[in-house]
Amino acid sequence: MNVDKAVLMFAGFVVLLGLALGYAVNPYWYLLTGFAGLNMVQASMTGFCPAALIFKKLGLRDGCAFS
Repeated sequence: MNVDKAVLMFAGFVVLLGLALGYAVNPYWYLLTGFAGLNMVQASMTGFCPAALIFKKLGLRDGCAFS
């Protein structure tokens, strides 16, 4: 697995987690989904993604999006 795939998987997990917690626990959890969406938009425009930096430090190989 490379950094790009790990970032996409992590973002998808955060979105689904925020939706599930918002439905089951408290609607304020939908803010987590919003934050994940804003971070994805920001990363697509700037190329900077904090999760990509963390995955690189964990030893995943570079992809073409976050190199």
